[in-house]
Amino acid sequence: MSSLSRKIVLVCAEPSGDMLASRLIKELREADTDLEMCGIGGPLCQAQGLESWFNMDELSVMGLVEVIKHLPRLLRIRKELKQKILDFAPDLYIGVDAPDFNLPVAKFAKSHDIQTLHYVSPTIWAWREKRIHKIIASTHHVLGLFPFETSVYQKYQHPYTFVGHPMADEIPLEPNQQQAQASLGLINNHPVLALLPGSRASEIKSMLPSFLATFELLKKQHPELKALIPAVNDVCFDQIQQMVASYPAQDDINITRDDARTVMIASDFVLLTSGTATLEAMLCKRPMLSAYKMSNLTYWMMRKLYKPKYFSLPNILAEQALFPELLQEDVEPQRMASYISAVLTKEDAAIDHTIQVEGSTMTEVSATALKHQGEMFLTLHRALQQNASQQAAKVALQMLEQTCS
Repeated sequence: MSSLSRKIVLVCAEPSGDMLASRLIKELREADTDLEMCGIGGPLCQAQGLESWFNMDELSVMGLVEVIKHLPRLLRIRKELKQKILDFAPDLYIGVDAPDFNLPVAKFAKSHDIQTLHYVSPTIWAWREKRIHKIIASTHHVLGLFPFETSVYQKYQHPYTFVGHPMADEIPLEPNQQQAQASLGLINNHPVLALLPGSRASEIKSMLPSFLATFELLKKQHPELKALIPAVNDVCFDQIQQMVASYPAQDDINITRDDARTVMIASDFVLLTSGTATLEAMLCKRPMLSAYKMSNLTYWMMRKLYKPKYFSLPNILAEQALFPELLQEDVEPQRMASYISAVLTKEDAAIDHTIQVEGSTMTEVSATALKHQGEMFLTLHRALQQNASQQAAKVALQMLEQTCS
């Protein structure tokens, strides 16, 4: 590219978006060192040179009811962001995920003749497909992480590129568990349960008590079991520490600021809140159980609108229940402990049928089933391994060339 300075506004709204965006920024800067980049990003984006106009944490809300509570502040930020975009006059606007926040801003940018790129397709394949019309009105191009999204965009003839998932590029096909355990100081060869209650205070408050109760039950059958809980930041660390302090098995629980990926690779099982973490656990080749609780109103609406049979990304990608996923009242410690215990002991027996309840997915625990799970995790990993950040940067640079030529 030429040495003429190009301007990009990039906006992400949560830790997972911060990771994706930071890798994209790195690739863009390696291709064009003169890029000016501003917008909204977390610590990872800022470390790559993004000037963040607002605190990304203010945008990190989830669920229909949760968004409503924070709506006034979100609207103020969006209004101020639009003015900053006009003042900055970028050549390209990149929205990373967070479609409810990003797409209206992208539409505003597009109306002012600014090229718009949305990175991470909204889940129109899962619910509210009619949102495609909003996407078309707001974007010039969409980048997607998953191959099954392509058909939706082809149907509506909107530019879309499947780039794969950056985590699939970064995580080895065969992660080294011993190395991860050594890096965390796990030298006693005890079985390890990774607990990932989420990266938001609301998720931790909702999910961690059930996870801790599950661990307490498991300790009765597996006395040597240890638990590791990675905290995404100091605020989460303090919150988790306060909640753990009241549990009898707290001496066997280690809260760490080490990254969640290392914790997952080091573990023998991962109990986690559903989200991007399920994909990461799959790429780490760890057996897992996914659970989630949301507000009753959000759950009621999602039951009406959500189309796929599964809600965890690996199960969606595989189109089968590779591991259990539980929602709402089905997030029950005894149920979770029964499955985890069976996997830890690798019993060649199926979970009792009483565990299968409406709205939940429990899977068989047998040597054959666990082998199939491992094989499918590897197959899915290879399918997502596409040099995603490079592919995404390539599309963004092409759009810049068209704009600045």
